[in-house]
Amino acid sequence: MGFDPHLAEIRFGSGLSPAIEPAQSVAHMLDLLQGPDKAAERFPIEPFSEFRARMMRAQDYMKLRREMRGSPEAKQVKKALQVEKKVARQAQKRWLAMQLMRRSWTEDALRERLMGFWADHFTAQGKAGVLKRGGAPYVEESIRPHLTGSFADLLIAVTTSPVMLHYLDQEFSVGPNSEKAERRGSKAGLNENLAREVLELHTLGVDGPYDQTDVRQLAELFTGLTFSARNGTVFRKDFTEPGAETVMGVSYGGDKPRLADVHAALRDLAHHPATARHIAGKLAVHFLSDAPDPALVDQLEARFRETDGDLLQVYTALLEHPSAWQPALQNVKLPFEFMASALRALAVPPEMIGAISDPDQQEKWLTQMFVAPLRVMGQPWESPLGPDGWPEEDSAWMTPQGLAARISWALIAPGKLLPELPDPRSFVTVALGPDAPDAVQFAAKAAESRHEGIALILSAPAFQRK
Repeated sequence: MGFDPHLAEIRFGSGLSPAIEPAQSVAHMLDLLQGPDKAAERFPIEPFSEFRARMMRAQDYMKLRREMRGSPEAKQVKKALQVEKKVARQAQKRWLAMQLMRRSWTEDALRERLMGFWADHFTAQGKAGVLKRGGAPYVEESIRPHLTGSFADLLIAVTTSPVMLHYLDQEFSVGPNSEKAERRGSKAGLNENLAREVLELHTLGVDGPYDQTDVRQLAELFTGLTFSARNGTVFRKDFTEPGAETVMGVSYGGDKPRLADVHAALRDLAHHPATARHIAGKLAVHFLSDAPDPALVDQLEARFRETDGDLLQVYTALLEHPSAWQPALQNVKLPFEFMASALRALAVPPEMIGAISDPDQQEKWLTQMFVAPLRVMGQPWESPLGPDGWPEEDSAWMTPQGLAARISWALIAPGKLLPELPDPRSFVTVALGPDAPDAVQFAAKAAESRHEGIALILSAPAFQRK
């Protein structure tokens, strides 16, 4: 078993495209990954530093509304706030379209898959107001720049991002003996959510070598981490728990609270052997199968430890292992991945996605075409059930309702996305490669119409796997 360009596009990318040549080697894939981020330039998404301007405007409107309560002007301010929320909601849907287009038209397909993997590993979302629409900007700013860097830098960026602090209620966490607690009394309290998820989900794993004392000590060390719309992440010394905290046998902090102590603890967790094992296992499951080759996991873990979490080296170890090129596709595409691979195979022109200029009509179209179907397929956009993200197990996605929704979308969407559908007899090879199963090739030739033929190919079990 060795490198296969078609397999590379399906397993480590978003599928085959009639308009884009597959990478020709592992070295080529890695070169692209380290090169310019052309997809982000072509299909831009607002970074969170810009998104904060939306939050500031919303806060200003809410302040004015309180000050003008009961006056005629208050109604105008309320309307302005509602418009601000609506514009943010519409932007969120456009960013979904941008992500689909990135996957559809990138030559650097591995980058987008890694984006999806890490965005899920570090799941975070706004829970109310304008911030509810900040998921894509969070990923754009806190994850995308660190894809090929060190895991420690990535961990620090996401843990201290405003969206993560908000999602896990860190903004309300106050040291029991802090200055803030003394002023607020019983209204102030320690929140352990961020500390627990950093240990359990982001680094050491659910079976990692930590206990409740480590969780509480890390939570006390995290006190002071908060944010504002105007300044982004802020370290409030009056929120911090005085003294040193001991996490996993290492003491951090002391007389003066410092953000550097938080960073030091995160770096130590990033370099811990249990973290190497946890990340290695998750990568292997995501890209290969629910039960990956133990030798592959061992190789990823070893490379992670040898390089102190150099992610580019870990990806290299993944692509160099023989099991990465086993021909049988094991994993099922998640609904978003299914849509993206269909758009890529159909080579849907970007102008089709942005053809509607009116924001209200565009939102309606994007909702009908992508947002609503994703919900029915079981993956409501940017709305996972918890901080552990979307399940990787195939059984979570191969449900009667989910499959029926995929078939329905495959029947309807292509005809709305393209002025003329391709011939199914040639499209079957475009979508599935030269080794398309005989049964699917026969079905494509026997289809009574192009709509039916395209739907049969996109609904085929071979197309549902990656």
